[in-house]
Amino acid sequence: MSRSRIATPDDPRDLPGEFTHRVELEVRFADTDAMGHVNNAVYLTYCEMARIRYWTDVTGEPIAPGHEGAESLILAEARITYRAPVFHGEHVTVETRAVRLGTTSFTLEHRLTAGVPSEPRRLVAVSESVLVRYDYKASAPVALADDFVRAIERFEERTLR
Repeated sequence: MSRSRIATPDDPRDLPGEFTHRVELEVRFADTDAMGHVNNAVYLTYCEMARIRYWTDVTGEPIAPGHEGAESLILAEARITYRAPVFHGEHVTVETRAVRLGTTSFTLEHRLTAGVPSEPRRLVAVSESVLVRYDYKASAPVALADDFVRAIERFEERTLR
C-alpha cells in the first residue's frame, strides 16, 4: 500500500502527513437524504468500514461475531468534521492511520475525500475514532496484546506508545 495521500487542493483544515491504509467506497443512492447528498451519519459508517478493514488488514484478526466470551473492539469515541457534501455516483476514499496506542485503547485518524473517478478529488471530512479492546465475558476493557501493538507499529513504521 502506498504511504501517500489522495491528492486534493490545499486546505488548511486538512490533516497533514501520510496515511497508511485506504478504503475505496462507492456512494449508494441509499446513502443520500432528502437534500440529495450523503447523510451526515453515513460519513461515520464510512469511517466504521475503514476502521474495521484497518484492524483486520493490519492485525489479521477478524472482528468477533456476537459477544459471548469474545474479545473484540468497541467504539469509545468518534469525532467528525464535515468539509463538503458528497453525492450519489461519487466515490469516497477513507484514508486511515493509527496515531496513538494506549494500554486498552488506540486512536485512528480518518481523512475522507470524494469525487467521480475522472475528476480531481476534494476533501469532504476528517475524523478521529477511539477504539477499546473489550472482553465481553468479563464486561471490561483488556490490554491490547503485544502482538497487536507490534503489528500496528510495524504497519505504521513508527512507535506509537
